[in-house]
Amino acid sequence: MTESFPRLHARTRRFTLGVPRNFTISPQGDRVIFLRTASGTDPVTCLWELDVSTGAERVLVDPRGLGAADENLPPEERARRERAREQAGGIVAYATDRQVTTAVFALSGALYAAAVTGDGAVRALETPGPVIDPRIAPDGRHVAYVTGGALRVQDLTTGEDRALAEPESETVTYGLAEFIAAEELDRLRGHWWSPDGTALLAERADEAPVTRWHIADPANPDRDPVQVRYPAAGTANAEVTLVVLGLDGSRVEVPFDDEYLVNAHWSRHGLSIVTMPRDQRTIRLFDVDPATGATTLVREDTDPAWVDAHPSVPARLSDGARVWIAAADGANRLFVGDAPVTPPDLQVRGVCDVDGDTILFRASAEPTEIHLYTWSPGGDPVQVGPTEPGVHTGRLAGGTLLVSAQNLDDEGVAVRVHPKDRPALPIPSLAERPGLDLRVSLLRAGERELPTALLLPSWHTPGSARLPVLMDPYGGPHAQRVLASRQIFLTSQWFAEQGFAVIVADGRGTPGRGPAFEREVHLDLATPVLEDQVDALHAVARRHPDDLDLDRVAIRGWSFGGYLAALAVLRRPDVFHAAVAGAPVTDWRLYDTAYTERYLGDPRDNPAPYEQSSLLADAEKLHRPLLLIHGLADDNVVAAHTLRLSSALLAAGRPHTVLPLSGVTHMTPQEVVAENLLLLQVDFLKKALSI
Repeated sequence: MTESFPRLHARTRRFTLGVPRNFTISPQGDRVIFLRTASGTDPVTCLWELDVSTGAERVLVDPRGLGAADENLPPEERARRERAREQAGGIVAYATDRQVTTAVFALSGALYAAAVTGDGAVRALETPGPVIDPRIAPDGRHVAYVTGGALRVQDLTTGEDRALAEPESETVTYGLAEFIAAEELDRLRGHWWSPDGTALLAERADEAPVTRWHIADPANPDRDPVQVRYPAAGTANAEVTLVVLGLDGSRVEVPFDDEYLVNAHWSRHGLSIVTMPRDQRTIRLFDVDPATGATTLVREDTDPAWVDAHPSVPARLSDGARVWIAAADGANRLFVGDAPVTPPDLQVRGVCDVDGDTILFRASAEPTEIHLYTWSPGGDPVQVGPTEPGVHTGRLAGGTLLVSAQNLDDEGVAVRVHPKDRPALPIPSLAERPGLDLRVSLLRAGERELPTALLLPSWHTPGSARLPVLMDPYGGPHAQRVLASRQIFLTSQWFAEQGFAVIVADGRGTPGRGPAFEREVHLDLATPVLEDQVDALHAVARRHPDDLDLDRVAIRGWSFGGYLAALAVLRRPDVFHAAVAGAPVTDWRLYDTAYTERYLGDPRDNPAPYEQSSLLADAEKLHRPLLLIHGLADDNVVAAHTLRLSSALLAAGRPHTVLPLSGVTHMTPQEVVAENLLLLQVDFLKKALSI
């Protein structure tokens, strides 16, 4: 490796470039369509095809051949990519018809259709404006897309292009997921084709009630601030409604009373929608009559804290039986109809595919591992794919199984296609090799047996010296850091190589151990998560007393991890001696409705959990070095979080350091920024701990 890890980490977008992803298998199982860049440092994503019968790959579309290597994205597409945490460029999303003969995609706001079979011709389609989220009809005859807030349809044979619904005001959009759906409910789409291609179910979102915030660029005072509609906790959400739009010009409203549209599913067995009220303690599955808009309640699940929304369901078996995920008997379980089909000792993570009567799903018997399973009527779940510890996902169609695997022993992501009657085929990853010697041990820490990872420098001889400790958590709900995947620990290992013993711990609130463990943070996002980091630290130190120096302990994190890092030095300075807090939430009233109210409730009804979890009142407690980092263009955790904490610290006379990142969002995708952020953090931590 000729480049340093920070430089390579930045150039490769955290080693994601060159990794095959976004797979679609044809119904016959004979072809696989996927996205991949041409190398591990090439940010331009191409559309590829694998011929399962021969193992041959071919590039279907290279954006450079269309003259679109340099992107000029409409604001709506930039926002969609930010919500999706998309770091690459080029073709980053596509949609195919039912038979996978045509793929449609947007590139620099232009609409394209590519023949996946035959001559592979790529056509640019004329549109009246920049295109967002194109989706082709199942029969391949029309493509729907959004431009200027209008949902439009183009006939792929005649080129006729017309609006099915146009916004009534500048705050209205048709066919797009609103901010909360995309950021917090994992729903990135806002329109769904009928199975016969004659109608669309479309979301209508009106942001008029949502508070207007302004994100300025202080480094360029000649530029107008960007106005965003941000639904902060306790304030109004966008008004979301549904409508069925026929290609014949018909329009049928689909009323529902709940605050959130979680998902929709339209198959030959009918149209279904999933909704939740604002308190998220109930989730409802409805059948919808597309001719009248009438809804029928099919299922309702409740929980006194909150109900988890699973974006991979509902689905249907070939006979119409419903596929669902719900909490039961202490586990997230897979249901077919009204009956659970997975045991209580298996935590279901999500459904990957339904192939006829076979369900492919992800689940964990051990929280640090995610494996693939299939279930078919009359049988029990069967594990498929690699059995060694790892993190796996996949697709299944036409009897062909695709497995994408990561583990602790092998670098990167390994993708293999398993046809029904032939040997498995690889889809090579072209990602760069990090060049790190991973020295990670997974263990259970403390009386709660917290999943924990300890990373030591490759050059360190156990017992030879006590190293300064760096806690490197995320630590919050809805995400894990401790998994049997080499990829997850690359940055942590690099910090270890700088002379730290690095500890990563997943405490209460993190997924993988069941609903009860996740709900331990209900109404308090501070106390349990901080207690668990302290417990994990002390438990690891008891196991490795000659390797960890508890007089020199730092903590770093980003987003919720940044909040946790700042929380640690403010409330437990006896344990933590320095912190780096990147993009931290400091006042939960400034974060969005769905996420914050799920865990802390509505501040208008009960402000106490917000006060308990806020950092601002703790400003006077700071006695340790604290580095606050924030992108000034962040529209998720806005820079006001860091600025308000900094103001409170200044008012309390507490020294601290603030690093503002001009033009940087929550993702920090810029190469120079991403590279130097790692170097600056190490420099700060070494000085703070007198290393």
